[in-house]
Amino acid sequence: MTKEHTQRNHGYKRDLMREQLAHRAAKLMAEGGITDHASAKRKAARQLGAADTQHLPSNQEVDDALHSYRALYQHDSHPGILRRLREEALAAMRLLAEFHPYLTGSVLSGTAGAQSDINLMLFSDDAKAVLLFLLRHKIEFEDGEWKVRVGGHEESVPSYTFTGESGVQTHIVVLPENARHSGSRHPETHADIAALEALLLARFQAPK
Repeated sequence: MTKEHTQRNHGYKRDLMREQLAHRAAKLMAEGGITDHASAKRKAARQLGAADTQHLPSNQEVDDALHSYRALYQHDSHPGILRRLREEALAAMRLLAEFHPYLTGSVLSGTAGAQSDINLMLFSDDAKAVLLFLLRHKIEFEDGEWKVRVGGHEESVPSYTFTGESGVQTHIVVLPENARHSGSRHPETHADIAALEALLLARFQAPK
C-alpha cells in the first residue's frame, strides 16, 4: 500500500468518524435535552469510544446533522415547538424594542428544542439602561457579564437572564451602540423584529 493511499485511507476514516460524531451529538441534543454543543460532542465521543479524538465535528456540522435528525424523526412535533419559541422570542423583542434587539442562536437557526433557551442581543451605551428597564417592568432576572469581541477586541458586557411564564429562559447581552452598526450581523445568524416576524409568517404560513 502506497503512502498516498494510506493517507487517503486515514483521511476517509477521520471524516467518517467526524460524521458519526456529528450525528450522535445531534441525536443527544434532539432526544437527550443537551443544549451545549461541546457537551454533546464530548458525550458522543465517549459513547463511540473516541474520547481522545482530536477530530471533533464543528458546531455547524452538528447543527446540520440536527436539522436532518429533526426533519426525519421529529417532523410532527418539532415545528410546533420551534414556533412557540420564536413567538416567545418575538414577544420579548417587542417588549425590549427600544434597545434594537436581535435574535441569535438555535431559536433562529431552527435547531432549538423544547429545552432550548432564547438568546437576544440588545444595544445601549447606557450600561444601566436595560437593568433599569427590567426593574421598572418588575421582571425578575439574574445578572452577570459576558465576554464578546467588539471592534476587534474582547470586552465584558452586561448580561441578564429571565424566565418566562412558559419556563423558557431568555438570555440577553447588552452591547454598545457602535456594535449595532458594525456590519458583522447576517440574516442567517441575526434577526431583528421585522426579520423574525417575516420568518414566522413565511415558515408557518399554510400552503395555498
